Amino acid sequence: MTSKVEEFVKNWNGRQEPGIGEKFKSAFKQKQPLRYKLVTSNYRLKTTINRLEVYISKMQERDRVLFERIVTAQMSKDNARAAMYANEIAEIRKMTKQLIGVQIALEQVQLRLETVTEVADVFNSLIPVIGVVRELRNAIKGVMPEISMELTEVEEGLQEVVIEAGDFTGGGLEQAASSPEARKILQEASMIAEQRMKENFPDLPSFVSTAQKAENGNGSK
Repeated sequence: MTSKVEEFVKNWNGRQEPGIGEKFKSAFKQKQPLRYKLVTSNYRLKTTINRLEVYISKMQERDRVLFERIVTAQMSKDNARAAMYANEIAEIRKMTKQLIGVQIALEQVQLRLETVTEVADVFNSLIPVIGVVRELRNAIKGVMPEISMELTEVEEGLQEVVIEAGDFTGGGLEQAASSPEARKILQEASMIAEQRMKENFPDLPSFVSTAQKAENGNGSK
């Protein structure tokens, strides 16, 4: 058991004094310390969060332009055109809410990674966030596949750390998907996203909602 602990700590900090055999192996493949893998995953998360922020801002600007067009259509008594713009806004807001939820959840994941400073924290702290990253990766695949690919790399990097931590603690990756903590993070992110949508996106005029419903009803007949 002691040898397992020593081995894991060496991998966590990176080996300081490699033996002759290790030097020979490193000539072909340099093994990265686990702490470095966490830093790399954290950096990728920051990059992904920043990209989401830019994309959300563009969606919000598009929403603003369409909202102004609805007002113009209203002034022209063109309810059909206003309803058409409202339909587009509805799709934009649906996607934006999803992206905001992903962004908030990833920010929580990032905070968790920054608190992992000791070997003992690794397994218990990372299992929930792997579950979160996995859920978000699958959810966003059809909307932003490039972001989904980035999250795949983050997940794989964290899994490498957890697998070695699991050898030490006796845990396994199968706990990630069903972690109550992971579900809690995702639920809280969804609620915050809903609140931000209410704060940052104005309600559509009531007549537009009525016209939109009428148009959808006619289209379904």
